[in-house]
Amino acid sequence: MRIDLHTHSTASDGTDSPAELVQRAAAAGLDVVALTDHDTVRGHTEAVAALPAGLTLVTGAELSCRIDGVSMHLLAYLFDPEEPELARERELVRDDRVPRARTMVGKLQALGVPIEWERVARIAGDGSVGRPHIAAALVELGVVETVSDAFTPEWLANGGRAYAEKHELDPFEAIRLVKAAGGVTVFAHPAAVKRGQVVPESSIARFAAAGLDGIEVDHMDHDEPARAGLRGLARELGLLTTGSSDYHGDRKPIALGAYTTDPEIYGEITRRATGAFPVPGAGGPRPV
Repeated sequence: MRIDLHTHSTASDGTDSPAELVQRAAAAGLDVVALTDHDTVRGHTEAVAALPAGLTLVTGAELSCRIDGVSMHLLAYLFDPEEPELARERELVRDDRVPRARTMVGKLQALGVPIEWERVARIAGDGSVGRPHIAAALVELGVVETVSDAFTPEWLANGGRAYAEKHELDPFEAIRLVKAAGGVTVFAHPAAVKRGQVVPESSIARFAAAGLDGIEVDHMDHDEPARAGLRGLARELGLLTTGSSDYHGDRKPIALGAYTTDPEIYGEITRRATGAFPVPGAGGPRPV
């Protein structure tokens, strides 16, 4: 089985619609794909409706969190999307995205970048506006060559010159809320140092004690030493280890299925979940 547990669609900051994403996941030879848009489950219905036969969808979201001034992301899988406490927190985060993005555009303008809010809004479309949309605008303007190049201290990285904070969940509260909604939690790209400051291992140990299920190890932003260190930490703390592409369509140079999760780990995630269940595709033949 080929299992990719971290992807994004136009419901947040990817460039593929949810329907396109599941079709491309099938064409890439995946057996399981998780749709984990930022702080939203809006793309799930479309993805389920378009799901090809032979492909299983894991519903989820990537939750924005912050601890001790450091931003981090928590992947939440197979939770009940209607659970009111968690739904309310997701809404608070989403509502803060537009004011935050406008603030970052203003900071870029103050730095001499000829960026306008209308350009960012056009790129975001119906998705939840975020830094990747602003980064794409910087690429269009020729300020940087790639979206990844915008995520540096010079521009949009955590604490960067044009960075602005947003409403983010306390990770301990996020773990509690996801668990209460029957879901499973995995700390996304915990050693992605090029994105900015990362959470120390001591905090990850505290997350594990609070019920964190796993950490994402095999990821494009982790080099081999980082992956080895994370695997050792996971063994020490009794955490599951996952791998995934963090696919954003054309917005990042990474293919669906570039990194995958072991089937046994996937099986354990599904066994722990009680809020929702993986959806098997029945929409017709897989793309050739």
